[in-house]
Amino acid sequence: MKTTQICLRQGIRDGMPIALGYFAVAFTLGIAARNADFSAVQAMVESLTNNASAGEYAVFSLAAARAGYWEVAVMTLVANARYLLMSCSLSQKLAPETPLYHRMLVAFDVTDEIFGISIAYPGQLSPWYTYGAMAVAIPGWGLGTFFGVAVGNVLPPRLVSALSVGLYGMFLAIIIPPAKKDRVVLGLVALSFAASLITSRWTLLTPVPSGVKTIALTVVIALGAAVLFPVKDEAGVPA
Repeated sequence: MKTTQICLRQGIRDGMPIALGYFAVAFTLGIAARNADFSAVQAMVESLTNNASAGEYAVFSLAAARAGYWEVAVMTLVANARYLLMSCSLSQKLAPETPLYHRMLVAFDVTDEIFGISIAYPGQLSPWYTYGAMAVAIPGWGLGTFFGVAVGNVLPPRLVSALSVGLYGMFLAIIIPPAKKDRVVLGLVALSFAASLITSRWTLLTPVPSGVKTIALTVVIALGAAVLFPVKDEAGVPA
C-alpha cells in the first residue's frame, strides 16, 4: 500500500496539467461571469464551490437573464447530473473500509478530468491521490475565473465580447468529436439546436423564462434519447 505522502505527490503531479487547462477554460467562464455582473471575488467563490464548466455556465447565463433561484438550482442539478454516475463508479474504486468523510470529500470535486485520472489509478484508489489532484485543480479553476472577470473589467467591450466566444468554442470541442463518431449524438445535437431556436422564437412561449425553457428541453430530449437509444454495455445489454 502506498503511503499517504506518495499518493498525495502523485495526485499533485497528475493534477498540474488539469489545473493549467482549467485556468484557461475558467478564464472564459470569467468573461461570462463578468457579463452577468459578477465581481471577480464572487465569480471565484462560485468556481471554488461549483467546479463544473457546464454547471457554472448555466449559472452565469441564467443570472444574466435574471432567472429565479429555483431555475438556477434545477438547471445546475440537471447540468451536473452526470457526476452522480461518476461518483457511483468511483466509489467502487475506493477500498471498502474507506470512511464516509473521505468519500464525501472525494465526491466534492468529481470532474470529468479528475474522475478520469482517479478511475485509471492502478489498484484501489487512495483518496489522498484525488486530494492531490484537487489541491491544484480547484485553485486553477477559481483563479482562472477571477482573472477572467478582472481582465474583462479593463478590456474594451468589443474585445470582451470576442473573448466570450471562446466558451462556445469549448462546448463545440466537447460535442463535435462524439457527434462525428455517433449519428445518434449528431442527430440529438441538431435536434437540440433546432428546438432551442424554435422555443426562443415561438411567441406563445414568450412569457416563459428562458431558464425554464432550457431546463424543459434538456430533460425532454435527454429522456427521449435514453428511451429510444439506450447505451448498451459490453455484453450488449442496455445500461
